[in-house]
Order: sequence, then C-alpha cells, then structure tokens
Amino acid sequence: MSGGDTKNNLRRTLWNALALDANLYENAANNSKTHRLALTIVILAAVSHALGSSVILLISVTKFPPLPILVLAVVIDVLSVVLGYYFWTLTIWKIGQWLRPNHAKYGDLLSPIGFAYATQVLNFLTVIPLLGEPIQLALAVWSLLAVIVAVRQGLDISNRTSTLICLVGWPLVQIAIGSVQRLEFMLLNRFSG
Repeated sequence: MSGGDTKNNLRRTLWNALALDANLYENAANNSKTHRLALTIVILAAVSHALGSSVILLISVTKFPPLPILVLAVVIDVLSVVLGYYFWTLTIWKIGQWLRPNHAKYGDLLSPIGFAYATQVLNFLTVIPLLGEPIQLALAVWSLLAVIVAVRQGLDISNRTSTLICLVGWPLVQIAIGSVQRLEFMLLNRFSG
C-alpha cells in the first residue's frame, strides 16, 4: 500500500468515524492493518489533545516553564489519552463479557473504539478563546456517541445496552483526563516560578 493510499484510507476512516457510520464500526476487521489505523487515530487524537492542553496551560502559567518540564507535560498528556483508550476499551469489554460471556475478544473492540476517537483529533480547537470548554465538552459527547455506535456494532447489542456499557467507563476516563490536566498545570506552575 502506497503512502497516498494510506493517507486516503486514514482520511476516509476519519470522515466515516466522524459521521458515526455504523458500517465502519461493523466492518472493523480484527487484523493488523485495522489495528494500526485505529491506533494512528488514537495517537493523532492524543497529540491534538496535548497541543490544545499545552497552549491553554502555557497561557495559564505565570512564567514559561523549563523546556524539559514542558516536554514531560506533553508526554504525560499524550500517554493519558492513549492509556485512557485502552482502559475504556477494557472497561467496555469486561462489562460486555458480563452481559454476553465469550461474545467478543478484547482485541475485537480495539479497532472500532479506536476509530471512535476520531472526534478527538479536533481537540486542538479547544484553544479558541471562550469556546474551549464548550468545544471540549462537545467533542467528549461526540466521542461517547461514536463509542456507543462502535460497541453496538462490535458486540452486536442494542442501543440501550451499548449506551449503558459505555456510560460506565466514560466518566472514569473524563475524570482521569481532567486529573492529568490538573497535574500538568500544577507541575508547570511549580517549575515555572
């Protein structure tokens, strides 16, 4: 597959994921190409989140922090989103196993849920003054809706059951990401002054 095909495939996948196209999630085959594409989307989402958060944090601190501290904060932010993806997928899989034992493997959910992170690729928009928090909330809800579709298709369950499963882990992921942002802010403030 050439670089152009890969870019087109990524663009098409992002577009279909943003449109909550159920066929994308239904056909997310359990293979290495699909997993790489899903992980690429999650990493793009993490980098976008880190860029938006970093700009906001730098505006918030009183003095520019040392470069190693800033790099550490960005790495922590990226890792929090990527680890949040694996944690949320694990939570969804465990609850799905409880409801329908031996129905799907953990790895079978990684690609569809990774695709659902496409909305978070737009997270850099949170730097827009006065609209940052509403945009962040809208993207979080949009991600939740995408994950609900992904889980519904991945586990072949009803909307109601999928929503219930996803709502259990979603607040935990949001709290974890918020806690990491608070930790970054404290870290940057401590080492910038």
